[in-house]
Amino acid sequence: MVDWEGPLGEAYERATKYLAGLPERRVGPRATADELRKALGEELPAGPSDPREVVARLADGVEDGLLPSGSGRFFGFVFGGATPASLAADWLTTTWDQNAGLYAASPAAAVVEDITARWLVELFGLPETTSVGFVTGAQMANFTGLAAARHEVLRRAGWDVERQGLIGAPRIRVLAGAERHDTVDRALRFLGLGTDCIEPIPVDDQGRMRPDALAEAFAHDTPQIVCAQAGNVNTGAFDAVGEISAQAHAHNAWVHVDAAFGMWAAVSASLAHLLQGVKQADSWATDAHKWLNVPYDSGLVFCAHPEPHRAAMSIRAAYLIQDENGQRDSLDYNPEFSRRARGIPVYAAIRALGRSGIAEIVDRCHAMAIRFADVLRAAGVEVLNDVVLNQVLVRFGEDDAVTRRVVTAVQDEGTCWMSGTTWQGKAAMRISVTNWTTGPDDIDRSAAAVLKCWKLS
Repeated sequence: MVDWEGPLGEAYERATKYLAGLPERRVGPRATADELRKALGEELPAGPSDPREVVARLADGVEDGLLPSGSGRFFGFVFGGATPASLAADWLTTTWDQNAGLYAASPAAAVVEDITARWLVELFGLPETTSVGFVTGAQMANFTGLAAARHEVLRRAGWDVERQGLIGAPRIRVLAGAERHDTVDRALRFLGLGTDCIEPIPVDDQGRMRPDALAEAFAHDTPQIVCAQAGNVNTGAFDAVGEISAQAHAHNAWVHVDAAFGMWAAVSASLAHLLQGVKQADSWATDAHKWLNVPYDSGLVFCAHPEPHRAAMSIRAAYLIQDENGQRDSLDYNPEFSRRARGIPVYAAIRALGRSGIAEIVDRCHAMAIRFADVLRAAGVEVLNDVVLNQVLVRFGEDDAVTRRVVTAVQDEGTCWMSGTTWQGKAAMRISVTNWTTGPDDIDRSAAAVLKCWKLS
């Protein structure tokens, strides 16, 4: 008889101990790569081992190499944590082990995704007929949205890219802000368009695409895609998506919005104005593992035009049992064939939080970002951006080396963790407030640690 209780019980004990310790845990790894390799053991096992002992050894081996990104004092990159309901649902997702590519393979997963997709469309205020794909993250969400865009702009030019490929196809121009996220460039590489197709559009001092510069960049009788941004990765700034969409559509262009974390501002009554006109776009990419705080990995892609979405993604084969009664076959909306049921943790997170709970997280993180900026500014630290959402960009003096030393010192000190970046040619510290547990005490402790490291640098 299979012993499930042993290894699962060990995992549960280790998991709850880790989670309970997050509020006071050092925010940073405590072991080198060589120490981790030694603890885990690098030799291939010659035979079987007891599953519970394997779980225990794994947990012991990785313990000091974990970066506690679920901590309320983790401000590096734009990472969320995991809410209790979404984490528990993710465990069940793994236990149920459903292949969520087809309705026939898992009716439960398909219906959960269908319900969750409609909730998300409603939360973000998108057109009711918007199609939704559950993917790994914003990288594949951007890829999928841009694949739909590629299909449609070439279709309008009389070219079937899914059948004919790109050899001999009309050249596509992609108009994107100079401060776009690198996942856009990478997606265009994956799609065979190459980064030379990008026409960089000048931005303002916060990284927003300038609509006046975009207006001058359009060509005539050429397939065009415009990539707008909702939430600059450094400053949090939003492009004027409504104005950009109006311009683009006047030139028969498709508008894709990279909104990896900024899309969640739509749920907040006080921040929704940042996304004015966003529903006029054609496709959108965001992450659930950021502000919805579900476990990695969980990205979302939305398309206002389901037909190009399905045309770019779907596949037919004789052995596949695809539903003929309108039920959801998820492989029609994402680039994966076999895939885990990512919609289940998203469903649990939304069900547990509701609209008001999600808005509370977004509003609190915004307030905490402002608090962080205010404390540092009062102490003489230069704040480089307008804190419109959850991003705080700071610089220590006029010396790049000092700023980089402070970033390294803060990471080594362990009270909190944030990353360095380069903004408009200058070194900066980037503070991202995205975790559902972050509160005033986390901000005050972290700000004090940053100022101490600055003083000692």
